Amino acid sequence: MTTTDAAPTIGPADALLFELLATPEGRADPYPRYARLREHWPVHKLVVDPPGSTGGTWVLTRFDHCQAVLRHPGFGKDFAAMQRRWGLSEEELAAQQAFSSDRPSMLFRDPPDHTRLRGLVSKAFTPRTVEALRPHIVRLCDELLDPIGGEVDIMAALAFPLPVTVIGEMLGVPPADRPQFQRLVRTSAAALEPFVSAELLTAANEATLEMEEYFRHLVAERRKALGDDLLSQLILAEDDGDQLSELELLSTAILLFAAGFETTTNLIGNGLLALLRHPDQLDRLRADPGLLASGVDELLRYDSPVQVNGRIAGDDVEIDGQRFPGGSTVLVLQGAANRDPRRFSDPDRLEVGRSEGASMSFGSGIHFCLGAALARVEGQVVFGRLLQRFSGIDLLDDTPRYRDSITLRGLAELPVRLS
Repeated sequence: MTTTDAAPTIGPADALLFELLATPEGRADPYPRYARLREHWPVHKLVVDPPGSTGGTWVLTRFDHCQAVLRHPGFGKDFAAMQRRWGLSEEELAAQQAFSSDRPSMLFRDPPDHTRLRGLVSKAFTPRTVEALRPHIVRLCDELLDPIGGEVDIMAALAFPLPVTVIGEMLGVPPADRPQFQRLVRTSAAALEPFVSAELLTAANEATLEMEEYFRHLVAERRKALGDDLLSQLILAEDDGDQLSELELLSTAILLFAAGFETTTNLIGNGLLALLRHPDQLDRLRADPGLLASGVDELLRYDSPVQVNGRIAGDDVEIDGQRFPGGSTVLVLQGAANRDPRRFSDPDRLEVGRSEGASMSFGSGIHFCLGAALARVEGQVVFGRLLQRFSGIDLLDDTPRYRDSITLRGLAELPVRLS
């Protein structure tokens, strides 16, 4: 593993990374930029660090390097450290850390807190438990597809309604309350971006508070009449002395609900666009439904709903000869790792029958995506039912617009004609 020497002025790697992480053009079309970084600067230490950085900021783009960091016990997700953001002053950063410190999400927790929080919900997302939901997910998908045809925005008609219904039913969020969360979750997701303005971060915090208030009321109602949903199980865990505080309960509910639909919405949109741009692979998947499992995994690899991950080095850590000082921030570009030619043959080609092992789309290590099995089943159902029910799916906009973010990658809309 090699790295470029730190330079007193902004070099080409830093300029390319700024373009990738901080400009609409770079975020909309990251893959050519990933390729340049992966080839010339696979492990790069940035010249300019965000406020509060103590060990420097590193960016990784190759599969083996990214996986090693995500799996290494010396790298964690220390909450305060992960709040570092370019675009914020020291005062704004301190205010954000104060806001976030009271909201203990397992997304930014290390063991033992992460282990305890994840253990409370993991049984609901095992492959066996999720597979039992498949017939119901098929029925929900068919109900959404029955009334549509002709020109339609797949994002609005299917990609959002299906996963939000599934996770809404699992958590016990009433149907009438679910649509508002698309706006709230997307607004709050700005807090996950490497570059963010103070204005966007304020809006993100306000959206978080709004979701928190909603779930506070829902929890109060559920305490009066517990059901068999996941939220009731979390309440019981708290009451049984599992040391789940109210804020932990609210943060966990918000995380499960938001992550339960947002990334799968992006999988459906990104995946269908990839298939429409590769009609030979769409035809192959239509002709052989047995490829749906590998096909969905390939769509996840090809244009991942999650492009960026991050870790903090607790102490000095060495990986493949490269030393990361304690306190270092490491940005793991999962989208770049998924196109690494050292890991995948001809990686810029979509191949629904690919069988070269798992991609980085669900992360790796102890923070491997809790909902991976659910996302896979939902993706298999959606693409299977779409291809079975519609002989023609035509793209109406050759360049549909992606939302302006890099951490979570997804389309704003996807207009198609169904026949």
